[in-house]
Amino acid sequence: MILNSLPVKSFYLIRHGETIANANSIIAGITDVPLSALGRYQAQTLAEHTWPDRIALFSSPLTRAQDTCQLAFPGYDFKIHDGIMERNWGIFEGRNLSELSTREDTPDEGESWPAMLARVHHAISEICVISGSSYPVIVCHSGVIRAVRVLWTSGTVGDRPLNAAPILFHRSAHKIEEKPQ
Repeated sequence: MILNSLPVKSFYLIRHGETIANANSIIAGITDVPLSALGRYQAQTLAEHTWPDRIALFSSPLTRAQDTCQLAFPGYDFKIHDGIMERNWGIFEGRNLSELSTREDTPDEGESWPAMLARVHHAISEICVISGSSYPVIVCHSGVIRAVRVLWTSGTVGDRPLNAAPILFHRSAHKIEEKPQ
């Protein structure tokens, strides 16, 4: 797999609404934590956003992403895609964010950064193909959005994306641009 090959079309990424773990600076990569009251409100507010006529909705299998989908897109069906799950932080899961090692370090019992980049590359590329003529809208996690930036836009992880805020990753002939909505 060539990690710098671009997906076939533009797509939206949305980080799930705020969780209890986010509010308390707790690492919850693959730990299944619920949305906070604020996170539920953020997701409900997202339902007011104007989308293209035809969208194909995808969600991480984690509850926080699925709940965000249901609240932000009432009446829409969505598909679960394991490839857009957050990074497994291994022994750091459940610890305070200040204890997290660097992104480049592979945590014991966790996922390496290169493995996550490869997983996200494959997942987004696949979603763009299987969404057909519809616009892919993907509810995922901060780490997935940061991986997309490294793979196709700035080459760096950038700032932590806002919760429940859509980002258009617009594909032109030879590049992808990040455009917050």
